Amino acid sequence: MKLSVIIPVYNERESIEEIVKRVQATGLADEIVLVDDGSVDGTREILPRLDGNGGVRVILHEVNQGKGGALRTGMNAARGEIMLIQDADLEYDPRDYPALLKPLDEGIADVVYGSRFLGGPRRATMFWHMVANRMLTFMTNILYDTILTDMETGYKIFRRQVVDGMPIHARRFDFEPEFTAKVLKRHYRIYEVPITFNPRDYSQGKKIKLKDAFEAVWTLLKYRFMD
Repeated sequence: MKLSVIIPVYNERESIEEIVKRVQATGLADEIVLVDDGSVDGTREILPRLDGNGGVRVILHEVNQGKGGALRTGMNAARGEIMLIQDADLEYDPRDYPALLKPLDEGIADVVYGSRFLGGPRRATMFWHMVANRMLTFMTNILYDTILTDMETGYKIFRRQVVDGMPIHARRFDFEPEFTAKVLKRHYRIYEVPITFNPRDYSQGKKIKLKDAFEAVWTLLKYRFMD
């Protein structure tokens, strides 16, 4: 089945060409949908030379809409039967694609999460960031009666049917809890696999902040008790 890799992009001048090169090197992506969410650091000057090369399609937001907004645009534009979300910051390694695709290929899952906490190789850093992620995952497990290890992972791969007709309202980092809540309430099968994780430092990347954590909690509660 055709694989669409969706990459939300915001101020990734230093990494955008490298992540596209790494995705293309897997030989698995039928298309790469880059959604630039109003970058102002020079990323937009790089994108024209990527557009149209090796299956790359570039979509521009004139106004910043947040990660959730960029992902909604990318999912609506994607043409593949399988969609894979790939961050642009090089924290996640596209060489994990075969492991992520395997549960879908075998028919044992509708959605696959790449877990940073299942024993895969990872850089040892940011203890409190890990604690926050695990607390949000723990809350997800309590509310939705599941056993995820990494709800907040940026690596999510799923069949098109999962998001067809699924309204996504998230604008920022609340995409992860909203998507997870709606997948679980619709009883889709989620499978987790270990992935490689090389996180950027707080000074380098756009990390989840306290405000985002509270928003994630509210999102999990809201969709647990709402349709």
